[in-house]
Amino acid sequence: MQEFQELVDWIVGKGLSTDSIEDILQGVAEQLVALGYPLLRASITMPSIDPLQRGFAVAWSRSSGISVHVQGHDDAGQEMFRRSPVSYLLSNNLQYGRWKLPPDEDGPSYAMLQELADLGATEYLLKLTPYPGGTALAGVGFSLAGDGPAGFSEKQIADLDIFLPALALACYRIAATRVATDMLAVYTGTRTSERILSGQTRRGEGSAIYAAILLADLKNFTSLNENHAPDNIVGWLNEHFEAIGQPVEEQGGEILKFMGDSLLAIFPADMENPAEACRRALSAARTAAEANAALNERRSDASQPEILADIVLHVGEVFYGNVGAARRLDFTAIGKAVNEAARMEKLCDTVDRSLLASKAFVSHFETGFEKVGTFSLKGVTRPAEIYALTE
Repeated sequence: MQEFQELVDWIVGKGLSTDSIEDILQGVAEQLVALGYPLLRASITMPSIDPLQRGFAVAWSRSSGISVHVQGHDDAGQEMFRRSPVSYLLSNNLQYGRWKLPPDEDGPSYAMLQELADLGATEYLLKLTPYPGGTALAGVGFSLAGDGPAGFSEKQIADLDIFLPALALACYRIAATRVATDMLAVYTGTRTSERILSGQTRRGEGSAIYAAILLADLKNFTSLNENHAPDNIVGWLNEHFEAIGQPVEEQGGEILKFMGDSLLAIFPADMENPAEACRRALSAARTAAEANAALNERRSDASQPEILADIVLHVGEVFYGNVGAARRLDFTAIGKAVNEAARMEKLCDTVDRSLLASKAFVSHFETGFEKVGTFSLKGVTRPAEIYALTE
């Protein structure tokens, strides 16, 4: 009992000091081996709250150490889950499963169990610990595969219950932290999420920063909404935002928001020398325009409507912080420069160009732009000189 209490204390300590389930599993597996468990393989399986994955498993193997396996939301991931022992327990409202290996021909058939048997495993155990309801983070699974002559002893199995609650709690703490950080980044952007988690949460809290601004607008979306089914519209919108957003992120930009059929991004800059941020913004805009054109070619080949994009580039000072109601905030960029960029976008149709830039932006480039005119922008006192890429 004393040795298991030491294991519990170790798990609690690691659960408070690390964000790595991999480190915890490796330590638990090594200590179980030291306690005499004939451990061939161990794993921790959890659901995810993530747009790209349904769940994940961290596995420890006596021969190869730690590995991580991610299960996607696609059909392959769904099928992988459906054919797993975890799915079997959940569908039968069970929290514990025990299989002698090789698997019984009359029992549930899982490729994983046969694979373990082929490696020499004689028994497989799986225990599920549920978490409180309300989120998709429903619980954690802990499994052991042993290669002792008779598998695990009854005492070894009973002793698992001494430390499993501590292990489940440590995994919950780490998973909840990951959800908070990863999903906040998904919905607000990496830089923005870091500011929020650092404590910048009060309304009006933020700072003035200098940044290159990229504003992209998908054209004729209103008519598309009137003539096509909503599920098609959402799918097309996502494809085009991916085509535009990916190069923005690759160039170090921060997508602040999607506004219907528009995208707003900033590239934080050194006020004394914003040329580098402008260069990255221009590179992102060029790549985004090319990616959107390529997407439209594929769409045309499939007899689907093309969705053109207008892109505007500007640079200036913005307020980057919390704006909104007391309990419903948006961490975004506002200010004169953002307003000017929005007004500039309306000129794309006027001058028949899909990529425009302000004089402030093009001043950081020696070539590559040509002036297309001087225009009055709504709400802006001074006329604005507008430039387009040299054709």
